[in-house]
Amino acid sequence: MNEIKKRAVALGFFDGLHTAHMAVLNKASEQKENGFTPAILIFDKHPAEVLSGKEVKRLMTAEKRDEMLRELGFEIIRCRFEDIMNMSPEVFTEEILVKKLNAGFVCCGYNYRFGKNGGGDSALLEKLCAEKGIQTGVCSEVTVNGKTVCSTAIREAATMGDMETVRLMLGRPLEFCTSVFSGDKRGRLLGAPTANQYLPENFVIPKFGVYASLVELEGKDYPAVTNIGNRPTFDGVSLRSETYIIGFHGDLYGKFIDVKLYAFIRSEMKFDSFDALKTQIALDASEAEKRIKKLTK
Repeated sequence: MNEIKKRAVALGFFDGLHTAHMAVLNKASEQKENGFTPAILIFDKHPAEVLSGKEVKRLMTAEKRDEMLRELGFEIIRCRFEDIMNMSPEVFTEEILVKKLNAGFVCCGYNYRFGKNGGGDSALLEKLCAEKGIQTGVCSEVTVNGKTVCSTAIREAATMGDMETVRLMLGRPLEFCTSVFSGDKRGRLLGAPTANQYLPENFVIPKFGVYASLVELEGKDYPAVTNIGNRPTFDGVSLRSETYIIGFHGDLYGKFIDVKLYAFIRSEMKFDSFDALKTQIALDASEAEKRIKKLTK
């Protein structure tokens, strides 16, 4: 009988798959050379939500995360956080890493915690794995401009409109993909028809305002202007994203489009007239094209 193939298991929640996450994932992927299958343990809920009872905004949808992980060649193994949260570090190692995952290699970040009340750290993980004959790899801190890369720091940067920090820490722009719904069609009157979208459920809410963005449609990238907010000029009350895709002409209603936010241009404003808003939209579009050209060249 053939021995079941050992796995190289990456541990963590991996919201956003940012640059520090990628260091852990790359370490697991490298173990393919040793005959291990790269795998990732995914929890159904964010541990912080379960432990604190407070919502944690996401940097990407679970669907997008899983898609990226599969493209990277990872086997996704799902687990209810409630099923393991009260296990001691020793029981977690034996029941999950050894029995459930058949781990031959385990990797995590330097600040990884596990076991009941977060009682275990990366050093204890290394010790317990060594006792079971499991190899380990612990990734060092990753920094950007002197700041530690982590999901919390990226969320904070997004809420402040600091999209440069978001891009550097994520390794790509913040993006979302939802269906386009029919709006009030004022954009057509302003000479800038927009694709109206709601943000994904439980998604981080960027600073209200106008962004230079990029939208891929039919295999082509288009510079765009995206407004995120409540549309104060029209006494709007519902949070939405409105994107004017520069140079694109077509019906997008009902279609899913992926909007990538590259740079914050200005805060949301209330205009006194349609003409003032129309003038500003033209200025925003020109600025967005310049920013996108510079940031994607």
